[in-house]
Amino acid sequence: MKDLIEFLIDKLDENWVKVVVAIGFTLLGWLVGSLRARRSWKRKEFYDRLNVSLNIIRDGQLQLRTILEKRCEEIFLNSSAAKAVMKAAQQTTQQDPLLTFPKDQYWYFLNAVLNEISEKFAAGSMLRDLGKPVHCELYVLCLTCEAVGMLRQR
Repeated sequence: MKDLIEFLIDKLDENWVKVVVAIGFTLLGWLVGSLRARRSWKRKEFYDRLNVSLNIIRDGQLQLRTILEKRCEEIFLNSSAAKAVMKAAQQTTQQDPLLTFPKDQYWYFLNAVLNEISEKFAAGSMLRDLGKPVHCELYVLCLTCEAVGMLRQR
């Protein structure tokens, strides 16, 4: 045990600058992350979150049913794609809440969301595949970032 401690002390003595720099960058990353989280909370703007909801107008009232809510990085497994979604969300307006991407890229974004939604309804897909009775409907899939009236957050 004494040899191990002496070895570690020797290595620390030789590399103390690297250790201090690593600790410094770790603390800086933590500080930046904390400040961003605090700013997002204060503004109630969570561009890094994807909320998938089923929106239905029933009896003249809009009903929102959340299916899932996850960080963009959990749905868009490519960090560049997740950043593109967050950037597009920040560029939306109250008059135009749809996220815009180059036309040839829409499929990649919508397919990632569709794959996540499909997991929630796998049982129905299996029943349909087995020839069991199921009720099917047609839905529209859109990526939006809304900031309208009664909404408490973006």
